[in-house]
Amino acid sequence: MNIYWGDIHNHCGISYGYGSLENALKAAKGQLDFVSIIGHASWHDMPERTPDLEFLIDFHEKGFAKLASHWDQVRETVQRANVPHEFITFQGYEAHSSEYGDHHIVCKNDDMPLLQGISPYEAVSGLKPRDVIAVPHHVGYTPGYRGGNWDTFDPAISPIVEVYSKHGCGLSEESLYPYLHDMGPRDSRSMVFAGIQKGRRFGFVGSTDHHAGYPGSYGDGRMAVIAAEKTREAIWEAILARRTYAVTGDKIQCGFSVNGAAMGSEITAGGNREIQLSIKGCDRLDKAVVYKNLKPWKVISGEDLRTSEEGAAAAGTYKVRVEMGWGDAKDGYFWQGNAAVRNGSIASVETCFRGRSVLAPTPEMKDNPDLNELHNELIEQSESHASWTCTTFKNPTTLHPHTAALIFEINGDAATMLDVELNGARMEISIGELLQGSRSMHLKPHNSEAFLIHRAVPECEYTFEGTWTDETKDAACDVYHVEIRQSNNQFAWISPIYVNG
Repeated sequence: MNIYWGDIHNHCGISYGYGSLENALKAAKGQLDFVSIIGHASWHDMPERTPDLEFLIDFHEKGFAKLASHWDQVRETVQRANVPHEFITFQGYEAHSSEYGDHHIVCKNDDMPLLQGISPYEAVSGLKPRDVIAVPHHVGYTPGYRGGNWDTFDPAISPIVEVYSKHGCGLSEESLYPYLHDMGPRDSRSMVFAGIQKGRRFGFVGSTDHHAGYPGSYGDGRMAVIAAEKTREAIWEAILARRTYAVTGDKIQCGFSVNGAAMGSEITAGGNREIQLSIKGCDRLDKAVVYKNLKPWKVISGEDLRTSEEGAAAAGTYKVRVEMGWGDAKDGYFWQGNAAVRNGSIASVETCFRGRSVLAPTPEMKDNPDLNELHNELIEQSESHASWTCTTFKNPTTLHPHTAALIFEINGDAATMLDVELNGARMEISIGELLQGSRSMHLKPHNSEAFLIHRAVPECEYTFEGTWTDETKDAACDVYHVEIRQSNNQFAWISPIYVNG
């Protein structure tokens, strides 16, 4: 089995959103293994038009009509982009619902017809016998206000639930990343934990809900599947089996099982349960929590993984993040970067590229097909060298980054040298120096774009493996899930395993 990364809930200019479908597919292909690019199709119980809601109603109705006007073309473009074993696409569109909550409807088949003016459940019924699922998203909003509805939730058509996106985290009201969009705050009655408490069974995924044509935009939500191969059939099977988990952005590699049954499984175990967890992160692990019935059962502290200064400097593997951005370029700043390693080697490079930060239309925004042509690309990678281009934007607030980054996995020791050049500015530094802390460089005297080479993280601080035995049955069905937090506030949430006693 392999880990594949995707985003099955994101938007572009095919309905109400921004940027071309072709550029969105290109962006997805650069960072993901699979994608579904979602058009907005309908809102069966949309509020009545009032002066206050005029813009809201208009952009929805125009978006629905726009998708209908070229649905066949959208579907054909998505179909052509699907290349087995290279890059996988799924068809899909979104059905809003005040009563049932919003769902994106994803189909394995390319002949997916566009059904409008009906509820998400009616849409799924109308699409049969095709392979189709309806994924609830931003479930944490107020019940009846497009939040999740666990009373009508049907696991037969919704094997997975989107627990994190650009809206925030919908697991529980204690979760980091609250809802701050103008749709309102989180409500505990709608959140994921409420669904589990009601006995609903489903897996976890993340996706961006990005509205500027950039699937997989870093930090806005991604999903992982554990699948046999990179094909529609294998990824679809993994989704139906709930072998999935959500991440905020960093591609944290996870394995989780109970008595050998993988994440998402439903098993029977009257006796002891052997629980196994493996993690390979992208930064220092801060904490991992195995939950049982929504309460912490086992807590792993990242402080216990720290090593001595001598141990950190010994020959091994390190992760070093090179981040660029800052400055005041509201319309974007273009970067050309190179990195070289001496007395060591590059094992892997992970990109952390973002699209423009757009969650919903605004009256002043106009669509531009090139809005999502950002030239974010890892151009070359070898054991000794990497080169890339990307575009960053002024951070929207002092608390919300719009930077870009690459994570280098480097084999070496304290004497290994990393040489980074960005737009003519150059820094050469050793792993030994980076074990002591980060280094930054500015391109202009003030209000400047800059880059930051983060502290080097030794392998022992971003990896973990643990096995435990739970000897206690606490409920008719004990529910185990995992939350992982890195020191950079990047998270993973692993789908529950449901253990019947």
